[in-house]
Amino acid sequence: MLTNPVFLSVLVMVVLCLLKLNVLLSLIVAALVGGLLAGMPLGDTMATLIGGMGGNSSTALSYILLGALAATLHKTGIAVVLTRKITRLVKNKAVIMLLVIAAVASLSQNLIPVHIAFIPILIPPLLAVMNKLKIDRRAAATALTFGLKAPYVALPVGYGWIFHGIMRDQMAENGLNVAQGQIWHVMWIAGLAMVIGLIVALFVTYRKPREYQELELQGGTLEQDDAAGEQMTRRHWVALVGALSALAIQVSPLGSLHIGAIVGMAIILIGGAIRWKDIDEMINSGIGMMGFIAFVMLVAAGYGAVIRETGAVQPLVETASVLLGGSRLMGASVMILIGLFITMGLGTSFGTIPIIAAIYVPMAIGLGFSTPATILLIGTAAALGDAGSPASDSTLGPTAGLNVDGQHDHIWDTCVPTFLHFNIPLIVAGVIGALIL
Repeated sequence: MLTNPVFLSVLVMVVLCLLKLNVLLSLIVAALVGGLLAGMPLGDTMATLIGGMGGNSSTALSYILLGALAATLHKTGIAVVLTRKITRLVKNKAVIMLLVIAAVASLSQNLIPVHIAFIPILIPPLLAVMNKLKIDRRAAATALTFGLKAPYVALPVGYGWIFHGIMRDQMAENGLNVAQGQIWHVMWIAGLAMVIGLIVALFVTYRKPREYQELELQGGTLEQDDAAGEQMTRRHWVALVGALSALAIQVSPLGSLHIGAIVGMAIILIGGAIRWKDIDEMINSGIGMMGFIAFVMLVAAGYGAVIRETGAVQPLVETASVLLGGSRLMGASVMILIGLFITMGLGTSFGTIPIIAAIYVPMAIGLGFSTPATILLIGTAAALGDAGSPASDSTLGPTAGLNVDGQHDHIWDTCVPTFLHFNIPLIVAGVIGALIL
């Protein structure tokens, strides 16, 4: 097993990521290492990598279009208006404020898919209020990360549509065909585990008040913001209709994020919420916001193609099955922990799926796991580590908003709390769920 090209390739990829080499370069180097160790010529390995990139072309386009829609909605100012209205209503109730922050973060993954772009708009102005209420910022970081992660894990809309689509495609690539609608019927288990983690964080672990110094904040406090900026104008209503239309198309029988994003942008443009001359800016912003992730997904699909082409997956599975003694409990535990190891290094759940699916699908079949159990194992293994990884935008985003006054540590106040409260419940739910399904 220790000399298996797939094992060594994944090990190289994780080590390079942990050494802070760019994820794209880490994937390419790991693919070349895997191919060479399997006896593939260098040129053939690179050709396989490039040829396999097409497997995630739909996902990459989804990212670009969703980024463009997010940039368009951001331009209209609808996110600012809605979040300020909500938070002003509950600003004197600490727990409710944290729950609203989690809810707003959740909406940033589907209804108004701006991802982490809302954090620098919403959080810094709220810090003065949070200080007054003595809210532990570790609880706020946990609430934000929950909203950035749980929706795509459990719900088949917005980024969840992409996440579940990648799972469907990569499982099919490796011999297990599933309908995308099957995935959320299983992944709600992982979502429920994250809800439990959030409740423990807010009501138990970080319930005690925590003092922070009153330091000057960039952007001022919520009370200093212009109230006129909270009024819903025609432009904002048009943007809201566009966002809801994009969501409706995603959950309709048509089920297309691509078409939904295009229709949403068209409504916003035709309705006059943005000007015709702003279109280029929106597309460029979308590429800037999501382009890197799109390319990571393309290269990750190519990496998965190289892994399969080496022919070393089946020997690895057979060796692992022998070492595990055919135990489904051990198999589920090992697969979940390997996913945690990989995702912690990559910092992206989406990019992890093509890597682990090539190994997990045949291993799960060999150990006798059902299709729903295999879905849960792959989805949970990929989601693990996104919370808690220092390189993940699910942790970097919250830190960026909560540390504008220098009183919030990225590792100890964001990464460690989110790791403990989300990864531990996910591991338990993934292992037990896979054994029951």
